[in-house]
Amino acid sequence: MSSRAANDQRRIAIVGAGISGLLACKHAIEKGFKPVVFEARNNVGGVWSNTIHSTKLQSPKDYFQFSDFPWPESVSETFPDHNQVLDYITSYARRFELFPHINFNSKVVGINYVSSEDTSCWSMWGGSGEPFSAHGKWNVVVQDALRAVEGAKFSELPNVPQFPKGKGANVFNGEVIHSMDYAAMDKVDAEKLVENKRVTVVGSRKSALDIAAQIAKTNGAKYPCTLLFRRVHWTASENLVRFTFRNLNRFSELMIHRPHESLILWFLAVVLSPLRWMFSKLVECYLKWMYPLKEYDMVPDHSFLRQIRSCMLMVLPQNFYERVKEGSLVLKKSGALGFYEDGLVLGIDIVTVHLETDVVIFATGYKSDEKISNIFTSIEFKKCITASSAPFYRECIHPRIPQLAILGYSESPATLFTFELRSKWLAHFLAGDFRLPTVRGMEEDVERWERNGRRYSLDNYKRACVGAQLQIHCNDQLCKDMGCNPRRKKWFFPELFSPYHPADYADI
Repeated sequence: MSSRAANDQRRIAIVGAGISGLLACKHAIEKGFKPVVFEARNNVGGVWSNTIHSTKLQSPKDYFQFSDFPWPESVSETFPDHNQVLDYITSYARRFELFPHINFNSKVVGINYVSSEDTSCWSMWGGSGEPFSAHGKWNVVVQDALRAVEGAKFSELPNVPQFPKGKGANVFNGEVIHSMDYAAMDKVDAEKLVENKRVTVVGSRKSALDIAAQIAKTNGAKYPCTLLFRRVHWTASENLVRFTFRNLNRFSELMIHRPHESLILWFLAVVLSPLRWMFSKLVECYLKWMYPLKEYDMVPDHSFLRQIRSCMLMVLPQNFYERVKEGSLVLKKSGALGFYEDGLVLGIDIVTVHLETDVVIFATGYKSDEKISNIFTSIEFKKCITASSAPFYRECIHPRIPQLAILGYSESPATLFTFELRSKWLAHFLAGDFRLPTVRGMEEDVERWERNGRRYSLDNYKRACVGAQLQIHCNDQLCKDMGCNPRRKKWFFPELFSPYHPADYADI
């Protein structure tokens, strides 16, 4: 039996038809597999199928592009809006005939690994370091999402603050929702929820800024929207984001220490580090000049570069500070937070302030680790996710969870770029082109990456972001595993000073 025929008989389940799920499906098909994709919704696109109406791409489209499927010429914007992004993703799925492999309205509610052996004793991943093993298999429990009973109001494990007893949302007479519920509304319902009402948006990341700016535009100064936050983050203009991406090249990565670095690379990182500091300070000075940050107490207490390392580079919504100046958007910093009958109780310095409001929208992110761990029925595998902050091997393989890869978890300046190369790497692995190291070898590798990530990100460390500023180096590792040349440019100077794009890896 040929290897391709053997692949045809091996069963691969993919949870989710977002970008990473579609990429995993496409590249598995190219290796002769017949994957089955389970998607809880009735369409592809993942987060792009339900997002805030004013949302735009946060990275230039040249970096958010499938390597073998360029953007259509009709999309001329550098930062397309969410409808254009969703159309692009849908066209990709249609072009490569992925829809027949997708089971829509099929929610995976649990997966359980059944093995005849004690997996904790294995020195190799899955017992052999190979993708398929005779020692065990996964059982996937799927629920018809159309018949499923709706869960709690805060579904999909959003990150909602904990409140003192008697100061929770239950004492509030107004309406409380999470940003994901707001994003799922159509435009008419979203405007109806906030129109002519006092709205408070809690959060400081991109979704909070977008929602607050959108509501301020809808209601104007008569019913100003309050943006409530604990910590300030740097926000950039589209031009600055373009400039930053153009400088994400091999030379810029020489300024950063990395795991397993040679003495020469260590020396270069030390010598070139002042350039990294200088870039950060120049950008910060530019942003303070560009926007009235000092006037509204919006100067962060951390560096611009540290924020990039933590995958928190954000494009400022259009006319954001103009809306603050006209009074339709109010910026308010607060520590402690609680509810009372007519609004929110804020702790500002040592003073307690009552903020009257009609609607509270929590744009406070999601519990991504908990969401992943909840899919496992095994307590042991749940702990593998939640009990450690170490990243995954090659940012998609947990050394202690056999025959399973987690794509779409890692973060980077351009997520599609990151997901695609890891999908190609995974397809090569599934096809038997290479084996994984020992479990201990992988654990030692991710421990080094964790130490390196904490060195630069400090209290902003997230294991999903360990390769954010070393993306080309991470891609080099994947290429070497696959037996491909990591040097994708034609000669020395472009290799060192030109940015890498998805198209550079199109032939893998």
